[in-house]
Amino acid sequence: MAVEELQSVIKRCQILEEQDFKEEDFGLFQLAGQRCIDEGHIDQLLEIIQNEKNKVIIKSMAWNLVGPVVRSLLWKNKEDDKRKHFLILDLLIKLCNPKELLLGLLELIEEPSGKQISQIILLLLQPLQTVIQKLHNNKAYSVGLALSTIWSQLSLLPVPYSKEQIQTDNYGLCQCCKALIEFTKPFVEEVIDDKENSLENEKLKDELLKFCFKCLKCPLLTAQFLEQSEEAGNDPLRCFASEVIGFLSAIGHPFPKMIFNRGRKKRTWNYLEFEEEEDKQLADSMASLAYLVFVQGITIDQLPMVLSPSYLLQFNMEHIEVFLQRTEESVLSKGLDLLENGLLRIEDNSLPHQYLEIKSFLTVPQGLVKVMTLCPIETLRKKGLAMLQLYINKLDSQGKYTLFRCLLNTSNHSGVEAFIIQNIKNQIDISLKRTHNKWFTGPQLISLLDLVLFLPEGAETDLLQNSDRIMASLNLLRYLVIKDNEHDNQTGLWTELGKIEDKFLKPLHTGLNMSKAHYEAEIKNSQENRQEVQKSKDFCSVTVSGEEIPNMPPEMQLKVLHSALFTFDLIESVLARVEELIEIKTKSTSEENTGIK
Repeated sequence: MAVEELQSVIKRCQILEEQDFKEEDFGLFQLAGQRCIDEGHIDQLLEIIQNEKNKVIIKSMAWNLVGPVVRSLLWKNKEDDKRKHFLILDLLIKLCNPKELLLGLLELIEEPSGKQISQIILLLLQPLQTVIQKLHNNKAYSVGLALSTIWSQLSLLPVPYSKEQIQTDNYGLCQCCKALIEFTKPFVEEVIDDKENSLENEKLKDELLKFCFKCLKCPLLTAQFLEQSEEAGNDPLRCFASEVIGFLSAIGHPFPKMIFNRGRKKRTWNYLEFEEEEDKQLADSMASLAYLVFVQGITIDQLPMVLSPSYLLQFNMEHIEVFLQRTEESVLSKGLDLLENGLLRIEDNSLPHQYLEIKSFLTVPQGLVKVMTLCPIETLRKKGLAMLQLYINKLDSQGKYTLFRCLLNTSNHSGVEAFIIQNIKNQIDISLKRTHNKWFTGPQLISLLDLVLFLPEGAETDLLQNSDRIMASLNLLRYLVIKDNEHDNQTGLWTELGKIEDKFLKPLHTGLNMSKAHYEAEIKNSQENRQEVQKSKDFCSVTVSGEEIPNMPPEMQLKVLHSALFTFDLIESVLARVEELIEIKTKSTSEENTGIK
């Protein structure tokens, strides 16, 4: 019945000119053709399409059959059926109006979700390429539309993370990336072969440039790559990255050119549409590109040898900043790797302090602090700490001093502040043992110690929450008292001792007494309530410093409270030792002065 209906429409249209075809005829042709496919009349449909007498009708009407053919192909299992469907698809691509086909194919690509996305893309890329190559007007627009549609669908697929996921490629992303390169190559070659640089060629070049930057953002920004010790050819995403970077170079935007153009007002693209996308796309894309070149080593041999390590670090810092603003493990890891790559090129103590006037040179260490304190992944937290220490090591003395002040004012984390204070102690030690350094002795040091040797809220400061910082501060003060004699006073400590006692030591004494009394009272209350809790077999709650400790068994809460008391005892013992050393030193100096008289 469906075949007869289709033949009836064709017979009526054979006697008409193409411009006389009615809208009703288009609808009847599509319905009858789709029923032929659904009912399995593939041989008859194939015969109708191949009939030379139907050439004009097929060209004008049959593009609507591409959708039904493709959908049928997706669930056909028999190879013979598939072969016939592919033959029909090839004929439709060859015979139908390319403009209509282009829109029809792109609609088909936009339809699916999940694992079907890759199936459709892999099926239609070759036909789509053929259709676009048949278009002679507005080819750049057609290429851009196709690439944008394909990329939008690919961006919905999960990026494989582990070696196993890359190899199994459950969602087909890796296969699609490989096929997409083959799809794009002819258009890149077209740009290269056009020696006249026509306006249409410039537009095509621009569409390819946009596509490359989109690919650098997704999937390559979050993609994990196999270890370079393994065969690079076995990593489909790394191969995809290499090809994309190769395309950039081929269309006139090699990576070295981007480095040299950095900071210039003239941009490397000309069209307003891409400028509007800059803030959304370009920062992520350029960061991804920098990682691929410097860490993965793709085309790094093209970089001029004259570029200094500090220049390359400066170029990469804004990209590292982009990485560290994200929360995905793979992206954070890339930021840390790119930073390490740049810092290892630089000698210790050689990075000029003037670099800290560049915004990213302060925001990157602040980003490292966030990784160290907020990232849930331990390996990244440790790597963040190691990178902050490496960064500190590379700065000159004034740079270290400036960074310490910045992080003490902004980190708001006791552990980080303790880490910075330990670094200050190390720099003072170097200055006292080796060469005099004005940034870690005398007035400059005293200004820095003002940020260290004090309690933020006086005696009311939460000593438990600030215990790491307080212990580090006391250890620094103990070191200064031991290493610097009152008559030498290289650090300026002894001049400021009265202020330190008033702002730090005395309030700390008061705070310790208050905190210990509070926690001892809580322990007593907890022990008194223990029998009632045991009878009810329930959990108890304890309020400390105005905040309720989360519900937990009484034994566990007692451990927490005793641990807090132990911390206070530890602080108190170090405080007592510091005061003892101060007394010994001041008494010794007083006796020496008396002897001199």
